[in-house]
Amino acid sequence: MIDKRRTTRDLPQINERIRFPEIRVIDSDGSQLGIITPAEALRVAEEKELDLVLVSETASPPVCRIMDYGKYKFEQEKKAREAKKKQHTADIKEVKMRYKIDEHDYNVRVNQAQRFLKAGDKVKATITFRGREIQHSNLAEELLARMAKDLQDVAEVQQAPKKEGRNMMMMLSPKK
Repeated sequence: MIDKRRTTRDLPQINERIRFPEIRVIDSDGSQLGIITPAEALRVAEEKELDLVLVSETASPPVCRIMDYGKYKFEQEKKAREAKKKQHTADIKEVKMRYKIDEHDYNVRVNQAQRFLKAGDKVKATITFRGREIQHSNLAEELLARMAKDLQDVAEVQQAPKKEGRNMMMMLSPKK
């Protein structure tokens, strides 16, 4: 059976859990109180009804700050949530066509790909062959090369045109 209780090492080092002979203390307003013992720093923190929180364990001597730990923890979680919101995962969007595509249809596909690339997504351009069309793979390759040329201002070719079974595909990624 796994013990689900947290060990003291896992818990944040605040108040009585700080085990150093002396620490550098920063007051809640940002001023330094100097290098004092944890007991003395804890007394000062309790007078202000705040917590003594270990900020930097690696410094010599370790740095502690007098602050409201609940508020500090909330702020850290809030920052983490904001950072997670701002992350954009690059999806792969696919643009499918045939090698005998009409000019207008081709332009629609290029515009779609351009929109995807501007949104920060990668684009997989696929040309599908049916029946004996596979004999004209050179025309498909030319079409993909043309597409890469038309999108060169917003994209770079990540994977050159390559035949996979009855398809020919090319990967484009947004330019940075």
